[in-house]
Amino acid sequence: MKTDLNLLLECLKYQMDNAFSQKEALVTIHSICQQNSNAGLYFREIGGLMFVKDLAKSSEHSMVKEAALYTLGAVAEQNGTGQTLVRETGCISVLSQLFKTVLSKYELNLSDENVFQSYQLWSSVCSTLCVCVNNPQNDENQMLCSSLFPHANDWLINCTKPEIIRPICSFIGLTLANNTYVQKYFISVGGLDILSQVLVQLESDSHKTLSSAKLAVVVTKTVDACIADNPTFGVVLSKYHIVSKLLALLLHESLDSGEKFSIILTVGHCTEDCEENQYDLFKSNGLPLMIQVLTESQNEELNKAATFVLHNCKKISKFTITLKKYQPNFMQENYICFDEPSPFSSQALLTFEKQII
Repeated sequence: MKTDLNLLLECLKYQMDNAFSQKEALVTIHSICQQNSNAGLYFREIGGLMFVKDLAKSSEHSMVKEAALYTLGAVAEQNGTGQTLVRETGCISVLSQLFKTVLSKYELNLSDENVFQSYQLWSSVCSTLCVCVNNPQNDENQMLCSSLFPHANDWLINCTKPEIIRPICSFIGLTLANNTYVQKYFISVGGLDILSQVLVQLESDSHKTLSSAKLAVVVTKTVDACIADNPTFGVVLSKYHIVSKLLALLLHESLDSGEKFSIILTVGHCTEDCEENQYDLFKSNGLPLMIQVLTESQNEELNKAATFVLHNCKKISKFTITLKKYQPNFMQENYICFDEPSPFSSQALLTFEKQII
């Protein structure tokens, strides 16, 4: 392994005028690092990691930059030590700069070859940043990457194409997942407001296009990652009546059970500690919809999520009246006791998906 890495590094250094050879060498290094967790450490010792970082930053060839990012991702993927390496060697700083500069225009014309190449590079940057912060979760890297939130927000405001929203939501969701400090920062720079606005627009568009419904679920998962550990953040969403939008989205026939689960779980976290959202649930006929899920669905996870939502409303006096109105025997038939703790707490159930796209 050591001999191979030494030879490959020499190849990188002496093939500066041959982009194809450099790409092939980087792909081979990537493979070695994936197969051996100690390879990344040795590669750093011989100066390889710094050299690859410089290639990612300064190479004139897009294919070399992409391959360099691919290699950095292999060093960090599923490897806490590798994540530390990419931070300590300044790789995250290079990735952050590329994230902000590779795509210069919000009008994304992917039919243009130059724009398409830039987009592919930018997408690789997003993927590499994601492995730097997640699996395993790395709090320090999350803190560093959170500095990109304002730039990510600008993209969400100015471009609602799936090619942008999916990787950005993946990056945001993994960067703030299970990290209260980063979640608070995201909200402080207007991130949750912007996600809410995007979700409102996509839900409206979903009545005309299937792709908008699917994309709205992606945004929903990112919203949920932000509020699941801090239910009080749900008050931000109440300004946009997100609960009613989620309930409308839930009725979309094209969604599968996994997507519906994500929506109901987000409704649960929205209503967990926010009376405004609880009222929105009542006003939008959310209770009979949750009851319908419980009585008609055979999916255990969906049923748990719906029960979670119902538990959140147990303190509201109107709840029992409304429940009896729609199905008088429901509480007895389903043995629901609203004085018991919820079986579906955010801590137990939050399983933010590692790959959104």
